[in-house]
Amino acid sequence: MPTESARTALRPASDAEITGGLWAARRSVNADVSVPDGYERLTEAGNFHNLRLAAGTATGEYVNNLPFLDSDVYKWLEAVAWQLGDPATGADEAARLTERVEEVTRLLAEAQEESGYLQSYYQVVRPERRWAELDWGHELYCAGHLIQAAVAHRRTTGSTGLLDVARRFADHIDTVFGTAEGRIDGVCGHPEIETALVELYRCTGEERYLTLARYFIDRRGHGLLPVGRFGDKYWQDHVPVRDADAVAGHSVRQLYLLAGEVDVYAETGDTGLLAASERLWEEMAATKTYLTGGLGAHHTDESFGDPYELPSERAYTETCAAIASAMFSWRLLLATGRARYADHMERVLFNGFLSGVSLDGAHYSYVNPLHVRDGHVPGGGDRLAYRTRWFHCACCPPNVMRMLAALPHYLAARDGEGLTLHQYATGTYAAEAIGGATGRAAVEVATDYPWNGRVRVTVTEAPDADWTLTLRVPAWSSGAWRATAAGEPVEADAEREGWLRIRRRWRAGDTVDLDLDLAPRLTAPPSRADALRGCVAIERGPLVYCIEGADHPEGTALDDLRIDQARPLREAEAPGLLGGIVTVHATGAAAPPADTGDWWPYGPAAVAPAEAAGERAEFTAVPYHLWGHRTHASMRVWLPALGAAGGAGGGPAANGAVR
Repeated sequence: MPTESARTALRPASDAEITGGLWAARRSVNADVSVPDGYERLTEAGNFHNLRLAAGTATGEYVNNLPFLDSDVYKWLEAVAWQLGDPATGADEAARLTERVEEVTRLLAEAQEESGYLQSYYQVVRPERRWAELDWGHELYCAGHLIQAAVAHRRTTGSTGLLDVARRFADHIDTVFGTAEGRIDGVCGHPEIETALVELYRCTGEERYLTLARYFIDRRGHGLLPVGRFGDKYWQDHVPVRDADAVAGHSVRQLYLLAGEVDVYAETGDTGLLAASERLWEEMAATKTYLTGGLGAHHTDESFGDPYELPSERAYTETCAAIASAMFSWRLLLATGRARYADHMERVLFNGFLSGVSLDGAHYSYVNPLHVRDGHVPGGGDRLAYRTRWFHCACCPPNVMRMLAALPHYLAARDGEGLTLHQYATGTYAAEAIGGATGRAAVEVATDYPWNGRVRVTVTEAPDADWTLTLRVPAWSSGAWRATAAGEPVEADAEREGWLRIRRRWRAGDTVDLDLDLAPRLTAPPSRADALRGCVAIERGPLVYCIEGADHPEGTALDDLRIDQARPLREAEAPGLLGGIVTVHATGAAAPPADTGDWWPYGPAAVAPAEAAGERAEFTAVPYHLWGHRTHASMRVWLPALGAAGGAGGGPAANGAVR
């Protein structure tokens, strides 16, 4: 929550509650299943045991070989904190969650040393190496997640117990790091502390936390970390942050760092940080982002690839990277007011993020490929293509929990002129004292988005003054929308740069109806993405679609299907499928590999007419975020096109859409 003096174009809405639709359903499962189950999984995985070892209240060995297990506890605590602030949380459940928070807070206070230091691994396993392994030790990273959980708990409940623990750790860090003699001049191999310290400053008003955050930003890129086996780009230590011209290295680390840069800009006015953040966002979106909004092409180092290196079946696209991307874009949206950041958030949330958790709320994806080949043999460890219950490195599950629990705060914003709805979900949203008027503006949104393009906004409270109600027109629907305000048509020229701004003296009961065109469309890849040449993808509204083996006759090889771009796409409601969805149907051909009659699969190049490419085939597409729920079978997002010679070269803005 930016301070009143922060340099932002927008601020989060004063109140926000999701009450219906897709997001309400997924958040309900998160509250009823994921968050309670998280405590059990953390218990089974040994996270709490390790903290008890640090507290001296348990005996035995440290569980797991990773030094950052405490962070999973903190992310889960943050999810609990946001859940406690949700009006949908009943009294009995709130009491149970409060008991859990108090239990874990007592444990953390017992484990915390008198100095304020708190990390179970370096208290139990390697106390002599404290603050000596900043590259892989994650001490500051863990502290960051503790701080974020504590700030969330303070904001939603008013309690300071967890915040006291976090502040003691932050105060200790403030005595350890810096450029003065006797201090450690260093940064964390995994950024996270930067944005957390800004939030702690916002919560407490203590300037030294903001100063410390800026120190960690300023010292990044000065060779303070070892080069390591992946090189200094891996942890963004290769160039000062203001001079960087491209995202690099471990994708989650990069995105958390950029989120921190935008936060520091907002509270200090350092325009160099904002310029660098926007520059890197644009390079990332244009050259290194998957259609789903996913990020990260490499498995080995969990990193971005080269520009346009976007292999579908080897896509890493970690769920945590999708969450970090949404957080980064949201901060840029607040800082600048530019609609494209909200467009990107939407893409990430509905596709790259939501694919990371199952409908039952008990299984998660670490990686989110865009293609699982026929005959795929699953690997081992955390990098399975299919969702599983928990992971050796369980960073993603509690991260999903906290994102879903906090989601209402990401959907609407306010400025000096009024209230902005930049994401669409049934619910209530409000802004205080807009346009200098006394009182508040509040609206109720009713929509079945993303299945239906109608968004109805009803004003429920309004100050006695003119103010602006702003709705985002998604880039994929630009020029293909209709709207009425209080029964009167809204002219097309009211849309400017992705925003539909309607200013008037609103009265309670006034309505705005926005109708967005959700017609299915074909999307072409960037022309330089070699792995995607000759392919197209199906999208409908904000959703990316995929085809799965479960929807096609037994024996169908998805890798043989070719889509006919000349045939229209057809949509159909499927209320009994995957919780109720809209499917998209296409026509094409099944073209198995030519039999060369030899052991060698390569042969002379030949151009065959499209109609001779194979037997006619019909195929069904479902939303990508729901793939893998019915069977562990093949899946693909990008579909080879009949007669295609290569990518159509659609740019990021138009997304290569073919209507």
